[in-house]
Amino acid sequence: MAPRRTRATERDRSRRVLSQNFLADPAALTRVVRAAHPDPDDLVLEVGAGRGQLTRPLAARCGRLVAYEVDPVAAAELAAVCAGLPNVRHRQADFLTAEPPAEPFAVVGNIPWSLTSAVVRWCLAAPRLRAATLLTQLEYARRRSGDYGRWSRLTVLTWPEFSWRLAGRVPRTAFRPVPRVDAGILRIDRRSEPLLAPGALPAYRRMVELGFGGAGGSLAASLRRRHPPARLAAALRATRLDPATPVGHVWPEQWLVLFRLLHAG
Repeated sequence: MAPRRTRATERDRSRRVLSQNFLADPAALTRVVRAAHPDPDDLVLEVGAGRGQLTRPLAARCGRLVAYEVDPVAAAELAAVCAGLPNVRHRQADFLTAEPPAEPFAVVGNIPWSLTSAVVRWCLAAPRLRAATLLTQLEYARRRSGDYGRWSRLTVLTWPEFSWRLAGRVPRTAFRPVPRVDAGILRIDRRSEPLLAPGALPAYRRMVELGFGGAGGSLAASLRRRHPPARLAAALRATRLDPATPVGHVWPEQWLVLFRLLHAG
């Protein structure tokens, strides 16, 4: 007998539009909270709070928590959870429209995967952000943290100010409904001291954009468009980089050394 086809309900369609996959496994929830390691004095913003599965354990570990959930159905359940947590405020609102706090804060969340890039951009642009611990698709977390042995443009651009790392993996079976792929816990930390002076950051970013410009398929070919060949060759030797190295295979630390050598004096 052929399997019976069931019609998607309005709620099913809403979950698909909102990229909702609720974290249901207690061990996975513990793993996310441990990766976030909020301080008892911390202000934490939770993005994509859903029904409050992550809200409860986060509230037990941090000083204050603001839980954002845009879906009115899930937000009604979240409000009931937050009512019993004195250090939690519930916001039925789009996190991406929120004004960043004027004090140091952290972001934690099982974010809608379709909005991953937008949430990451919001975090990087928030002046007082201390750290972000985000549950993303595993591939995204691996690409951003260099786990494939390759580094993305965004990671390299922001490396002087932020560190990126894969803080753990969560199997797809830990979610309801079950997504098609596993998740990764992406941890982004603002450095207490930038690796470059603030005045040098614009020039560093221009060099990274030039390097990722795609000329010739290698970092050396891209940088040769603006830097004297002899000086570039010397900088590559000092950095122990083969001129044929593809741009994505250059470590962030090597970018910093190259920048200092090419812009010295």
